[in-house]
Amino acid sequence: MTQRSLSNWLKGTIAGIAACGAAVYFGFVPYFGNGVAEAYPEFAYCFWPWLAMLWISAVPCFLALYFGWRIAAEIGKDRSFSMENAVYLKKISVLALVDSGYFFIANVVFLLLGMNHPGILLSSLFVEFAGVAIAVAAAVLSHLVQKAAKMQMEQELTI
Repeated sequence: MTQRSLSNWLKGTIAGIAACGAAVYFGFVPYFGNGVAEAYPEFAYCFWPWLAMLWISAVPCFLALYFGWRIAAEIGKDRSFSMENAVYLKKISVLALVDSGYFFIANVVFLLLGMNHPGILLSSLFVEFAGVAIAVAAAVLSHLVQKAAKMQMEQELTI
């Protein structure tokens, strides 16, 4: 597989993830949330705060996809191990940590305001753990790509 075809596959996958994410965040969640609000009018006041919280949590996810696209573009230029990719991976790591922290804090605040159930808070811990796992994996990859880029630069300087 060439670098160019690998880059195209990565870009296609990222575009598919972005489309699925947009469908979930802006289609399914409002549709099913509205259905819950209509079925249980006593929880209708929770619809907009939860929807706003979820939409805000989508911002770091789509930013991470943007940085993933930039990494795929660098791979297409045959620059897999570059300092730019290390920086992009580090940004993805930070975004995943920020999103996981935000999601946890928002769930706790909603629980304290009576807009959340303890079971939902506990089950959301799996989502937060996945975000932390992505952050750790991206940080490790960033470190490894940075080391490989340094080794590649040193190799290019030797005769």
